[in-house]
Amino acid sequence: MNHKMIESKFIATQEKGEVSSLLIRPDGASWLLVLGHGAGTNMRHPTLQTISERLAETGIATFRYQFPYMERGGGGRESQAVALETVRSAVAAAHEAASGLPLLVGGHSYSGRMSSHAAADDPLEGVRGLVFFAFPLHPAGRPGTERADHLGDVTVPMLFLSGTRDKLAELDLLTPVCEKLGDKATLHLLDTADHGFKVLKRSRQTAENVFVEMARVVNGWIEKLN
Repeated sequence: MNHKMIESKFIATQEKGEVSSLLIRPDGASWLLVLGHGAGTNMRHPTLQTISERLAETGIATFRYQFPYMERGGGGRESQAVALETVRSAVAAAHEAASGLPLLVGGHSYSGRMSSHAAADDPLEGVRGLVFFAFPLHPAGRPGTERADHLGDVTVPMLFLSGTRDKLAELDLLTPVCEKLGDKATLHLLDTADHGFKVLKRSRQTAENVFVEMARVVNGWIEKLN
């Protein structure tokens, strides 16, 4: 499937200034996912690139963006307030870059969690759902569910794509969190995948590529939003 790639910049916050973005819009796209990066990666990381490419193959456009600290080359993250304002700015920039497409918001790990906080604080304009690629429910080795306390305030459907070997989302904790959210939450387990979506090929129960699987599941979930 042919698609356009457009690089641009937008103002994340007045204090932090501009950050980079990358729009991938396949021909005939019907949805746009605003897609953030993990805490220690950037929008060009192979994981995010592969997610975007597989989604494009199913007709879903993506708008990747940087958080200000990563735009400067990494180092310490800014406050949560800066992160949430950046999410809102990214949604506005994505809407402007691809007006007419209904919006989803999410990301890999950290950015997915920040997107959920932004949506819980105040619904994101025009956003129909949240997609979490490995929601970081807790730090590795420190199981807990405090990071999910705000999810009950989210008003749009949420899709959790989580690996069965994800050490930042133990299944005995993530599953009841999603069950408590009721119809708003859909949990899809990725067999043998870890937090970065590496899989154990010998013991994995399906030959389907994990990124192809995620794109297929996102596409099927979106159909229920129409």
